[in-house]
Amino acid sequence: MTAVETSSKNLRTWTMERVTLLRSCFNAGLSCAQIANEIGVSRNAVIGKINRLGLSRGKSSAAPRTRSTSPMQRSRVSTARPALRAPLESESVATDVVSAEPCSLLDLAPRKCRWPISANGAAALSFCGNITADGMSYCIGHVRMAYRFSTPRSGNRPPAQTRQVG
Repeated sequence: MTAVETSSKNLRTWTMERVTLLRSCFNAGLSCAQIANEIGVSRNAVIGKINRLGLSRGKSSAAPRTRSTSPMQRSRVSTARPALRAPLESESVATDVVSAEPCSLLDLAPRKCRWPISANGAAALSFCGNITADGMSYCIGHVRMAYRFSTPRSGNRPPAQTRQVG
C-alpha cells in the first residue's frame, strides 16, 4: 500500500483516540458538524458513531403528547354544498348537454366549461367550452351531471338510485 492509501484508510476508521475525542466533544455540547470538523470525518460518520455508541443528548423539555379529553370535532359542511343544490334542484338532470363552443385545451379560458368531450375516433380531446356556473368549473348542464346528491333516507323509502357508468 502507498502512503496515500494508508492515510486515507486511517481517516475512515474509528480509532480509540478518535472515539475519545468524539465523546469529549459530544459531552462539551458541540454539534455534529463541529465534531466532524474537529475529528476530520464527515458529519454523517459522527452521527452514526454517536448512535452506535448509544450517546444521547436527551429529549427536549417538551412534555410527551397526551390525548385530549375532548372528542374530535367533525368538520362543518362547507358552503359549497348549498351553492350546488340551487342549480341542481331547478331542473331535472340532463343526459345530453349541447356544447355550443367546443374548444381545445389551449383555448380554455376562465369561465369556460372544462368538461372533457371526446368524439368516437377523434384523436384530439376537446372541452365543452360553454359558460360556467358561478364558482364552478362546469356549465349548468355538466354541473348537474357531475354532482348528484342522495336524498335523505327514511325508514320506508327505497335507497336513492345511483348513476351507472359504462
